[in-house]
Order: sequence, then C-alpha cells, then structure tokens
Amino acid sequence: MKQTLQGFFRLLKPYDYLIILVLIIGSFLPIILFQSHAQSQTGARYAIIRINGKEVDRFDLDKQASLEKTYYPAEGQYNIIEIDNGRIRVKEDNSPDQIAVKTGWIAKNGQTSICLPHKLVIEIKQSGAEDYFIY
Repeated sequence: MKQTLQGFFRLLKPYDYLIILVLIIGSFLPIILFQSHAQSQTGARYAIIRINGKEVDRFDLDKQASLEKTYYPAEGQYNIIEIDNGRIRVKEDNSPDQIAVKTGWIAKNGQTSICLPHKLVIEIKQSGAEDYFIY
C-alpha cells in the first residue's frame, strides 16, 4: 500500500497538485452559493393547501401562531392539518399509506407534503422568492 501511494505521487507533476487543490475548493462552491441565496430570501412564508388541484386555504406561517384544522376531501376521507411556530404538517389522516403524516413538519420555501389518496397537497411558498420548475 505504501509503495502504491509513493508511486502515485511520483507520477504527479507540480501543476497537478494545483489542479487537485482547485478542484477540491471548487467542489464546495455550490454549497456557498446556495446557502447565501437561501439566506437572502426575505418575505412572508405561506402554506398553500390544495385539494384536487384547487387552492382551498392559504396561511401566513410567520403570523399564524397555532392552528389545527380538518379537511374532508371526499366522503369518508379526512386530513387534520396542524400549524405551530412557523411550520405545518399533516397531523392525522385516514389514508392507507400515511405518507403525509410520516413527512412530518415542513417550514422552508419549496417543501411539500402530499397525501395522494386524498389528493391533498401542502406547499410552502415565500413571497419574493423565485419559482423553480423542472420541465
């Protein structure tokens, strides 16, 4: 093992070390750029509740301290939504897979919680933030 590493380092030229260093530093560049972009977004955060693609409620997460509300998407279906300290979650529902309940709390711009059997979607949007779409 030691001979293999020594042989490897003998093959490197002086500028190879510089290229490796630049690549390592460059690999951290996306983290720095996206972190500064996320911190620069200031504006009200809204939780948008959609059932079957239609918006049924919108809550300002920065102003709404605490709330629990029940939705009935169809006969025999229910979803209990809970808001607490700037975050939102599906507290309880009667869907078979419980994906929305297992998602837990969401609070950041772009996060979603989806209950497919009930066609209920909770999405966090921030005023003044850019929308990103994947085509």
